[in-house]
Amino acid sequence: MSTQRKEKKWSEVETLVIDVKAKEIILHNDDVNTFEHVIVSLMDICDHEPLQAEQCAWLVHYTGKCSVKRGAFEVLRPMCEALCDRGLSAEIQ
Repeated sequence: MSTQRKEKKWSEVETLVIDVKAKEIILHNDDVNTFEHVIVSLMDICDHEPLQAEQCAWLVHYTGKCSVKRGAFEVLRPMCEALCDRGLSAEIQ
């Protein structure tokens, strides 16, 4: 097996391992927070671009929830806590 093929297979295995460990922050709809507050919070905390944050806010509004960030639990935990500190309803799944 060539070195290039071995490297590709190893890369595929690494990707699968990362995906298995990946969690996501789920933002839930509420009747308290404004769209502006949700959008600014997602930009500040989750590093969303304005359009991405707005789209997430609309998804939360119409569907009741939206995945706003994926990654390792250790990375997501402080983000989720910061969203909750701002009065948003969020959890890690």
